[in-house]
Amino acid sequence: MKDKLPQDILDDIFQRKLKRRNMSNDVYGKLKQMIASGKLKRGDRLVQEKLALTFDVSRQTIQTALHQLKKDGLIVWKFRAGTYVSEDM
Repeated sequence: MKDKLPQDILDDIFQRKLKRRNMSNDVYGKLKQMIASGKLKRGDRLVQEKLALTFDVSRQTIQTALHQLKKDGLIVWKFRAGTYVSEDM
């Protein structure tokens, strides 16, 4: 591989590693803030597809954020009914 740059030159160009952002934490924070501020009211249904389009992220990112919100007791999953903002806040 003649065209490969030497490692010392690459290290000089790229002095630090790029940090990957954890989008699910960003979405989690935004949803938590929306619930706390009242933009999302008790009993409001949260549809993963709509949230993914709103935040311009994947459904997996939304699922991860919703899982954390469920752990915090801010939302509930109802079997065959969907995800809702918790009534017990």
